[in-house]
Amino acid sequence: MSEALIQLEADVHADLARIAHPGAAWLEPKAGPDGKPALDVLIIGAGQSGIAIGFGLLRSRVSNILLIDKAEEGKEGPWLTYARMPTLRSPKDYTGPDLDIPSLTYQSWHEARFGTASWQELGLIAREHWAEYLLWLRRTVGLPVRNACELKEIAPAAAGLLAARVKRAGEVETLYARKIVLATGQEGMGGWMIPEQLMHLPASSVATVADHIGFESLRGKRVAVIGAGASAFDNAATALEAGAAEVHLLCRRAQIQVIQPYRWLTFRGFLRHLSDLDDAWRWRFMRKILEMREGFPQPTYDRCARHANFTLHEGAPVEAARKTDNGVELQTPRGAITADFVICGTGIDMDFADRGELAKCAGNIATWADRYQPPEDERNERLGRFPYLADDYAFIERVPGKTPWIADIHLFAVASTMSFGPSGSSINAMTTAVPKLVHGLTRGLFRADVERHWDSLSAYDVPQAVVTRQAREMGESL
Repeated sequence: MSEALIQLEADVHADLARIAHPGAAWLEPKAGPDGKPALDVLIIGAGQSGIAIGFGLLRSRVSNILLIDKAEEGKEGPWLTYARMPTLRSPKDYTGPDLDIPSLTYQSWHEARFGTASWQELGLIAREHWAEYLLWLRRTVGLPVRNACELKEIAPAAAGLLAARVKRAGEVETLYARKIVLATGQEGMGGWMIPEQLMHLPASSVATVADHIGFESLRGKRVAVIGAGASAFDNAATALEAGAAEVHLLCRRAQIQVIQPYRWLTFRGFLRHLSDLDDAWRWRFMRKILEMREGFPQPTYDRCARHANFTLHEGAPVEAARKTDNGVELQTPRGAITADFVICGTGIDMDFADRGELAKCAGNIATWADRYQPPEDERNERLGRFPYLADDYAFIERVPGKTPWIADIHLFAVASTMSFGPSGSSINAMTTAVPKLVHGLTRGLFRADVERHWDSLSAYDVPQAVVTRQAREMGESL
């Protein structure tokens, strides 16, 4: 480690010490059914969101926590797996997991790692550097993380606890916790979509943008990419750079979307207070934003357009698909396109039943369709499937009293979007969204212990001063 990074870590610890007030411990561990102390909070996911949440809890003196992630250390999140862009798309000065501690910002780490001149010359952050920074931050603030550990099921347990069945190295164990946070990014409450028209195709012919794809095997092949968001373009570019003979990108819109609504909404009023609006306004804003979908920046488009064998097809939704001796034939309103391999960049759909860890409660998680009926001209069936969350990001029961324990499961993922705006998978919202979640977690923990706190106050008898009373001399006048 360089001297600059060693000094930066010393600065971080000094900064955190200066703002540690109040430092008093205020939680007592509850015993689990196994007789061991239960966790106060178990965080599922140790990517950028899980790290920020864990750090926020530590700053709130909630230290009896654990983060688990199914990936190996350093491979959390998409950055070194299915993210196929050279750089982050967020501007380099966006802050997030640092939670407003200057010495913990990416800029501070980058300058210590590569020098001040490198930061000044930097355009956008390399995704490999972002992954390295996240790992540095988690180690520097001392977060307890268990990697290669996958959540299999959440169930209620005795004494108001939750039981999380997890698997690691072939062994299954149960972790008990008062609260569980699902900080699972893009995959939080569903799965990556393959359009219904392509569902019957063999797995060897179709994949989603989140799958492991052997792009080297696509050299000399014809590739079709369904969708026109940034991830779709990233995958098209990767195929072109790997030597694909042809790459066709199919956009269902008559004109491709080039406006990025997330740039508009990155201001504190919206990020902090969208969730304070009534359902009608929340639905109106998020429907407008999510129906626009995320746009793509110029470099992302240019990465594809520089190749003569790239073709963009606008107004070309896939109406049907069939496997032939010549490949996969995709029928669109503008004619048929034949490909050897199809990549679907069509996003994620909400399907609670598809999440095995939620098998015991999936049918009773309230959705937006359960709680709000928009005007006829604002209806959207897909958005209605998003979970309708409480103000602390917790699940709400569809049928009250059937699964009351889900009020201690908090969702911080892309599926939180309809209730809270772009939180759970966005760097731009982290500085406002994570403190809101942490506030909700500590509020719940405090309220659950309120009788213990009252008893503690009632028994509190620690004097902070000693008063000496001198005896008056005999005969002294009063």
